[in-house]
Amino acid sequence: MSFLNMDRTVTRCESDSGVRKLSDISSDLDIDVNKMLLERSQSVVDLDASRLLERSQSDAALLRSAYEKGKFLEATFSTDRVQPEHVPNRRERLKIADNSTIFFDLPESDEGSPKLVRSKSRKEPILDTIKQEEVLNFRRHSMPEYDSERDSAEPPTPDSDDNSNSSNFYAKYPLHLHPGSVIHKYGHNLKLSYQTMSQQIEDLITSVKDEDTDESSQCNLLGEILDIIESAWYTPIYGRDLAYGLCDIIKLEGLLDILIQNCTSSNHQLLKCSVDLLEQVMSTKNRERLARVGLDRVVRMTCKAIGDTTLAKSTVGVLENLFKLSEETCSKVINLGGLDVILHWCRCSQIEVLRRCAKALANLSLFGGCENQEFMAKHKVPEWLFPLAFSDDNSVRYYACLATSALVANKELEAKVSKSGTLDLVLPFINSNRPSSFAASDLTHKQGRDKIWLKHLIPLLFSRRMEAQTLAAFHFAMESYIKAEQGRTEIFHEIDAVEPLKKIASSPNAVASKLAVEALKIIGEKIPHKLSQQVPLWTVDDVIYWVSQVGFTKYKETFYEEQIDGDLLLTLNCDDLKDGLDMQNSVVRKRFMRELKSLKITADYSSCDPTSLDNWLMRLSPDLSQYTYHMLRQGVDKFVLQTLCEEELRNECAISNSIHRKLILQHLNELVSPSSSCQNIALPLTDHQLGVSLGSGMRTIDVFISYRRSNGSQLASLLKVHLQIRGFSVFLDIERLRAGKFDENLLLSIKLSRNFVLILTPESLDRCIGDTEREDWVHREIVAALESNCNIIPVMDNFNWPLLEKLPMDMHPVVRFNSVKWIHDYQEACVDRLQTFLRGDPDKEGSQLKHKSSLYSIASSPSSDDLYLKSETSNRSMCSLLNMTD
Repeated sequence: MSFLNMDRTVTRCESDSGVRKLSDISSDLDIDVNKMLLERSQSVVDLDASRLLERSQSDAALLRSAYEKGKFLEATFSTDRVQPEHVPNRRERLKIADNSTIFFDLPESDEGSPKLVRSKSRKEPILDTIKQEEVLNFRRHSMPEYDSERDSAEPPTPDSDDNSNSSNFYAKYPLHLHPGSVIHKYGHNLKLSYQTMSQQIEDLITSVKDEDTDESSQCNLLGEILDIIESAWYTPIYGRDLAYGLCDIIKLEGLLDILIQNCTSSNHQLLKCSVDLLEQVMSTKNRERLARVGLDRVVRMTCKAIGDTTLAKSTVGVLENLFKLSEETCSKVINLGGLDVILHWCRCSQIEVLRRCAKALANLSLFGGCENQEFMAKHKVPEWLFPLAFSDDNSVRYYACLATSALVANKELEAKVSKSGTLDLVLPFINSNRPSSFAASDLTHKQGRDKIWLKHLIPLLFSRRMEAQTLAAFHFAMESYIKAEQGRTEIFHEIDAVEPLKKIASSPNAVASKLAVEALKIIGEKIPHKLSQQVPLWTVDDVIYWVSQVGFTKYKETFYEEQIDGDLLLTLNCDDLKDGLDMQNSVVRKRFMRELKSLKITADYSSCDPTSLDNWLMRLSPDLSQYTYHMLRQGVDKFVLQTLCEEELRNECAISNSIHRKLILQHLNELVSPSSSCQNIALPLTDHQLGVSLGSGMRTIDVFISYRRSNGSQLASLLKVHLQIRGFSVFLDIERLRAGKFDENLLLSIKLSRNFVLILTPESLDRCIGDTEREDWVHREIVAALESNCNIIPVMDNFNWPLLEKLPMDMHPVVRFNSVKWIHDYQEACVDRLQTFLRGDPDKEGSQLKHKSSLYSIASSPSSDDLYLKSETSNRSMCSLLNMTD
């Protein structure tokens, strides 16, 4: 608040009546000036930002008039005179009007008493001009403590007596701004914008509520309100504060209830306008209001809107907001069918809809609680998150990864989430993005998240899964940039996030540690001691620091006395803890072994693991990584492991769990020695050789999906989910590549697959034209599938075959296989058709033609005209199938 001061001059006048007391003059001044301003001050109860300067100048003119009328008289003062019983304080005595922020100063002498000065020239201005860059407080009352969700100060209801005679929206609904370090830069403009917007909304809401307004006009009015709300959201830095203030107006003026009622309207245009606006005004209080009075109506509307692409974005956006209210609300929305709506729209191609789907599932994962998370797992949500996490849009990928990380933090769901393959996409996303640049990539990121949402993210920092820890650290690093720009870094202390971030910063998780350090630096916190992920190389000091971090400070002196370094730490067992380190309490020993197991799983053994044994064990199960270091110390690598029996695994490798031993033994046949791997993959195999080396028992993969990354990733990921839900094991090259050279493992996976689904999107085979050296990967995959005698099913999405003469000769046989035409709006029918090809008998299914001549013979290959007729026949067959399905 900037107060404007004016020097009050006291003059000495020669008068027959003698000298008057200062108290008398002050009293006269207060009475006369306030009497002159009484009518004006009462009429201006609510200060208007655009008229404050004019108001101040008017007050100055009145004071100047008082001077001219001789109201300021000469006065003398004596320190021994009797003072009045009550002397008003400085602010009370010198304030011009009750609603004015203008005061004037009475200069005082060094002794503390007012001194006599001559009045200055009448031509000098009495009041200073208001500086426009000053932050002005337009409110009559003191500003309450800031709350990001505006829960600390409930605006008065429209029916209250305080507002019955008020026509100014700002007085009824004051804007709450956080007194941050950058508020001086934006506060003035924000308040002026808020006042302008509130006045516009006042007129529009009045028109909407007018009984004479027809539905067509109501749609136009709602559209204008939507434009105002959206412009508020787009305000830099403080758009959330501005939009939330307008959301309060919409709720308390009754427009929110009108929008809820319109959700059952038979007028499609009115329904769309209402839902579009409803999505944009879902502040915390509005969500609570909707959940209390209209949850059933709104959620059922979203269910009825399935299939209506014009309503998809808004309906999913409403559900997204409802899922971040409370666990109870999440349960109600799920029971009403809200989750089914989200999963339906996960298969669409509109980026804006997919963003809202990903955010909705992320909110549900964070706010839903354990029971709702289990419900999500039963309804295949981890699988449906895969195409979202596989999207080309970074925002869709991020929130899908966040939802996956929140689900995997639930230990009961860890196995199901890991099986979906979505978890494997988390770290690649983080490694390809920076928090600072990602924060500015989308409007929802620029505004940041509120305290409640961020508090639900903290448990991920304590997860034992590296992916969950890393993604949570990534988000807090991103939020630190946003909150620093807003001047709100204290929010991290308010939600108790600083200590968990320090723990992650000192953890062996290299990526998460780096992100946590980045966040702590911006917050201004001290960076803790950093532990390397190379645990075998830890020093004694590193071990002592880790022991303290995991809650065993009592024993750090014992660890120091015994000089336990990283090598010894990884080999400790319960007997060592009891006899050597004096841990007599069995429960304490179990707690320590649990922390040690987690450390072993997250440790990096690359310094002593040349054959990547740990990577192979991690792929089978993360729990198997706890045995890696002991096996390496015994001289066991991937190739020696092939020769071991179960007894040697138990005795030499210290694998006491029989289930873990069986799991390793079951997958030993996947380990290929260096000398044989290149030979087996490089040489083409005949049909007879394939029948011997790749019998039915060795075809371990049901479907291999080949696609062009540039435009086929979405369809490939969708097919993966559809087929996994139907019980097929699916290989997509992004998720399960074995250690070693990329080409060798990829081609080996094709040989181990029964079916080869080839995704053909526009221009997907253009790189194959003229590729006589097989440099293109799609070309190599097709040839490998032909050589392995796989059942090939092309899936065409707006694809036209190039001329046969332009394709390499080794690809010609692929055109002989009948294809499935993909129609996005009829996905289930397309997948049903694909399923008949995958499970049909190749000898009896006429549509699955197998090439029995030489792979390099094109004597029976169709011509371009044949391909055209074949495609037309296939298209007509698919249309007939879809018509029958309808």
